[in-house]
Amino acid sequence: MLNRVILIGRLTKDPELRYTPNGTAVAQFTLAVDRPFANQGGEREADFIPIVTWRQLAESCANYLRKGRLTAIEGRVQVRNYENNEGKRVYVTEIVADNVRFLESSKREGRNETTSINSNSQAGRNHDPFYDDGKPIDISDDDLPF
Repeated sequence: MLNRVILIGRLTKDPELRYTPNGTAVAQFTLAVDRPFANQGGEREADFIPIVTWRQLAESCANYLRKGRLTAIEGRVQVRNYENNEGKRVYVTEIVADNVRFLESSKREGRNETTSINSNSQAGRNHDPFYDDGKPIDISDDDLPF
């Protein structure tokens, strides 16, 4: 069985960071993802998908993501339910993200780079080994696997 989702879209508002009673960080935000087609009027429509992140990833998202920023997320679909104040069962479908990639730099940074954070990264940032792509690499033939 497989439950894996990859989405690219823009945040509709800044992430909302909260903490559970036992101190676990959780951030929630909504990602607007364009549909691959236009409606009858020729206008593009979007789906607004709720995203949830936990722990260090949640804190990193709250610190670095902002409304309107182009972002890629990877995670799984989760459907949960609860009983509201009127006693009705409410179902919620959301994406629990375990990898978030910032596809645009913030306006004030002035650089165009991507940053990836995931639930396994210690500091919340992965360093891309191919960041200086195009520059010569000092490697001997003995180091190549072929």
